[in-house]
Amino acid sequence: MNFELFIARRILREKGHFSNNITGIVVTGIAISLAVMITAIAIVTGFKKEIRDKVIGFGSHIQIINYDSNLSYQTSPVPKDIKFYDELAAIDGIKHVQPFALKAGIVKTENDMQGLVLKGVDRHFDWSFFKNSLIEGDIFSINDSVLNNNILVSSFLARKMGLKTGDAVRMWFIDESPRYRKFTISGIYETSLAEFDETFAMVDIKHVQKLNNWNTDQISGFEIFIKNFQYLDQISWETREIVSSYYFEDGSRLRVMNIVEKYPQIFDWLELQDLNVIIIIVLMLIVAAFNMISGLLILILDRTFMIGILKALGSRNHSIRKVFFYKSSYLILKGLLWGNIIGLSLCLIQKKFEIISLNPENYYLTTVPVNLNILHLFLINAGAMLIILAFLILPSMLISRISPSKTIRFN
Repeated sequence: MNFELFIARRILREKGHFSNNITGIVVTGIAISLAVMITAIAIVTGFKKEIRDKVIGFGSHIQIINYDSNLSYQTSPVPKDIKFYDELAAIDGIKHVQPFALKAGIVKTENDMQGLVLKGVDRHFDWSFFKNSLIEGDIFSINDSVLNNNILVSSFLARKMGLKTGDAVRMWFIDESPRYRKFTISGIYETSLAEFDETFAMVDIKHVQKLNNWNTDQISGFEIFIKNFQYLDQISWETREIVSSYYFEDGSRLRVMNIVEKYPQIFDWLELQDLNVIIIIVLMLIVAAFNMISGLLILILDRTFMIGILKALGSRNHSIRKVFFYKSSYLILKGLLWGNIIGLSLCLIQKKFEIISLNPENYYLTTVPVNLNILHLFLINAGAMLIILAFLILPSMLISRISPSKTIRFN
């Protein structure tokens, strides 16, 4: 039988000691600290994931465009039937490749006007992001033979211009001579990303090709979606290796740009959120550790007579320290258990009922997002357990300073 574990269990079963009241405070402190860490990580990772997915929904993970295209929405064309298309689709980790075309113009009604960028898409376009963002109407279907006059607009544009599904929209384009096109609103989407909602509308790519005076084989570029954001840099590099060897007849080249390079201000801002999580975790670990240290010191002082008896019977210091480590481990595990219950309950309630709302103008989201990850939960629990136990090494050394003769004589 494990002698130290036997003594620790006997101590846990005993009632009436002052230290037993302290253990409740210790467990509560650890539970609250862990619950705060779980909710903080779940909210921040959820926030980053939601914003990242929205930005990628508009701009894809990787774009291939003409090297001559500048940062405006007036792009130089690239051929749609490009030679390396099959090579791109064969890269491990790439989920989908689709062509797109852009054209900037002005939406005008009797009372207002608004600048807008048409994003032309074809039948290969993945509509899943916009299906999830629809608040009214529906998306439109595209085929290669018939021109579709429908348009998908944002709720921002609909509110500002007083539009609804089924309404006609006239859009003007200022090139060598003014031109206009008439579209019918098939659906209205809302992502709460003002930078994109105020800018883009979706149409049949054939409209943009005609407005740019391009033929049916010319587009603005290709959008690439990958399976795992973690491999963005690697797949971007592989794509550049394939694309860099391609030259047009006029000597121009293609450029590969991933979403982080295109919108660095958004992703830099998201990376700053990690600092907030680190600060919260460090503070909560310190609180939990010092809470446990105080509890252990009280446990040792309350059991001074017992320690003296054990030493008089021949127990060594490291053996007695193991007794208190066993009891401390039990208290920590109990605190972690309740911390998980509280933290996960709060996260699941928010995820299910969306109780806490946000201002989309400031946070790009309407409710606090929650992202629960098993790996994160395991690391938080394991890390908290190990760090708190490591903090207990120093106060447990107090046991070696307790003299059995003095403690027994005193009692």
